Amino acid sequence: MKISRLAALAALAAGIAIPALAAAAPPKLVVAISVDQFSADLFQQYRKDYDGGLQRLSEDGVVFPAGYQGHAATETCPGHSTILTGARPSRTGIIANNWFDLSAAREDKNIYCSEDPRVPGSNHDKYTVSPYHLRVPALGDHMKRVDPRARVAVAAGKDRAAIMMGGYNPDQRWWWGGKNFVGHGGAEPVPVIAVNRGIAEDIAASRAARDLPRSCAASSRAILPAGGATRSVGAGRFARDAGDSRGFRASPDLDRVTLDLADGLRRDMKLGEGDATDLLIVGLSATDYVGHTYGTEGAEMCIQIHALDKALGDFFRKLDATGIDYVVMLTADHGGHDLPERNRQRGIPEAARVDPLLSATEMGKALGQRLKLAGPVLYGDGPFGDMYVDRKLTTTQRGRALNEAVKAYRAHPQVEAVFTRDQILAAPPPQGAPDHWSLLERVKASYYPGRSGDLVVLLKPRVTPIANTEGGYVSTHGSPWDYDRRVPILFWRKGMAPFEQSLAVETADILPTLAALINVPILPGTIDGRCLDLDAGEASSCGR
Repeated sequence: MKISRLAALAALAAGIAIPALAAAAPPKLVVAISVDQFSADLFQQYRKDYDGGLQRLSEDGVVFPAGYQGHAATETCPGHSTILTGARPSRTGIIANNWFDLSAAREDKNIYCSEDPRVPGSNHDKYTVSPYHLRVPALGDHMKRVDPRARVAVAAGKDRAAIMMGGYNPDQRWWWGGKNFVGHGGAEPVPVIAVNRGIAEDIAASRAARDLPRSCAASSRAILPAGGATRSVGAGRFARDAGDSRGFRASPDLDRVTLDLADGLRRDMKLGEGDATDLLIVGLSATDYVGHTYGTEGAEMCIQIHALDKALGDFFRKLDATGIDYVVMLTADHGGHDLPERNRQRGIPEAARVDPLLSATEMGKALGQRLKLAGPVLYGDGPFGDMYVDRKLTTTQRGRALNEAVKAYRAHPQVEAVFTRDQILAAPPPQGAPDHWSLLERVKASYYPGRSGDLVVLLKPRVTPIANTEGGYVSTHGSPWDYDRRVPILFWRKGMAPFEQSLAVETADILPTLAALINVPILPGTIDGRCLDLDAGEASSCGR
């Protein structure tokens, strides 16, 4: 029996009992969806326009509009590592997309979060995809522990999404490889072959501009980003030339084919049709690529969100037709904010691009000259986040370099805060709701000793850490500020009484919430999240 949001509210007001979700049998299929860079702001901004899958989730499901990726390092890999593990990056070990291991025997000390460094010749650009760096099990691993008959399939637009949500041992794991979907080798199943054939045909053909939805007209205004960009953004409609695989990736087409693959894997594996509950994981990455390439407030993002809504609606209708009892969870790995040039036009005069002299490379050169030390002195993946002092320096030299680096970064007008390793280790873990965490608590939630930096640099709000836009990216995320931390967390199941809870929760709460629905016990003390009660009545879906 489907209960609408209006009916549920009326029932509660009248004191009428609502059918208990907690008393229902476990669903046969869990569908876990991540929409990369789908901030709480984007979710709310377009909510009035939804008429597809996002409408179903936001009107007929349980909505937590103030979900938080609570940690400071709001990047793709750390965010995805929290969604189905119940753990913050300080426990998952996934502190960033890239970090530095200065003790690594290889010349390239930059470590990619989803690489297997044990493979000879591996580096952060050319690597074998692996969950090697993930320090905790994911939902699928817990499900297989409880019932080995459980099956897990993953279809994602990025390898790091597929790895961090899929955990250690899914039955099928496929991710976008640049021009098609790839996996860990072996024979490609029929759905992968079929989807990849269609992708090849799509990329080989040119693509005409998409129609502009009426509600997107006000967003369609061209602007030229600073930093060397040679093309304007804001009024694009995803037209592309034949052979443009990069344009295909940064368009609604990537989400469409990812959902096609997810549907094909479900049918091929008969997920949800066996004796055990199965798990289908979907990583939708187009919103992130669109945000990076065009910003979050132009016609491009507006078209993308409309297309995402439609594609999700089509996907859910295919699931409905099977008659399978399934539950959906949808969230994001992080938020995002718009390019500074457009932000300045829209009431944010302090929006700016980062000073390139804040990069670890440039700061290290300056420190080396000042202290008369051979470089590089500092290692880091850009102008913010984890910074590492060169291990080749003597203990005394390292201490001087660290002190001078902290002093130099703190003195810069674009830097909000700098925390040293000792400060972070001495701080207690975050307590209470994530919207009230201090900056140090946010950093603590991202910090993994032995892997994190000697210091962590946080930029001021609205400082975009992209100085040079010649490479094609004009906006990004990664900050400790709420526009990057806040994400929606949505649940839907047929018969679920809908409600909305606006108080802050964490993405780490998703694992225990889903585990409770499917009777998968989680050992106390092994996760950071808590179960969210999805029952609108007196009963509890958390079993208490």
